[in-house]
Amino acid sequence: MVLFLCWESVTRSELLKPEFSFHPLIIFFRRIIPKLFLKLTSNKINVMKKNLIFLTGFMASGKSTIGPILANTIGWNFLDLDKVIEEKTSKKIVEIFREDGEKYFRELETKTLSELISLVKYVISLGGGTIESEENLNLMKMNGILVYLETSPEAAYRRLRFKRDRPALLFDGREPTKEEFLNRINSILNRRLKYYNQADVKINTDNKPVGVTVDYLVKILRKDFKIEEN
Repeated sequence: MVLFLCWESVTRSELLKPEFSFHPLIIFFRRIIPKLFLKLTSNKINVMKKNLIFLTGFMASGKSTIGPILANTIGWNFLDLDKVIEEKTSKKIVEIFREDGEKYFRELETKTLSELISLVKYVISLGGGTIESEENLNLMKMNGILVYLETSPEAAYRRLRFKRDRPALLFDGREPTKEEFLNRINSILNRRLKYYNQADVKINTDNKPVGVTVDYLVKILRKDFKIEEN
């Protein structure tokens, strides 16, 4: 604190004139203050990040299945962001899309997410498209550990081909061909990859038992993030 007060005094003094740029006091503060600030803010962010774990990934990548098991394993609580929104609105996600539109849903999603980041020791499963918003991505990166559950288009197709509750995979009431379905999956996945790839942890969930995936994830969280377990 003393250093910051001194720096504030220096910034208001004559020493910041060009002719004093090599003054020993100026050189000292220019070197020390930024490093100290980064260290302090980094420590604060790391502590905050240990309190929340966000699970992102394509539809049917295992977020809602792995989430509660992971939470139970480390003694944390679990929330599904889509379920929270459904409870808040008394509507299914597909109904919100149909009746209010995607823009309304995305705004509601961001508002709900911003309310959840004050929680402590929660695993939060996200919707497949939550991460496409820069605002959402920044909220998660600043306040939690972001885990990307990766799945291939073929694996996603096998898990989703009979599902009719995903707005992004509806085809105007008709049955799509396998090629149409895969093309839609690839299009959405390619659009989201640049966001998914900014996750702190990436785990492929293709052809892996849920228990194996959870055990591996817990090891990473303990080793690399020193999470506090209950």
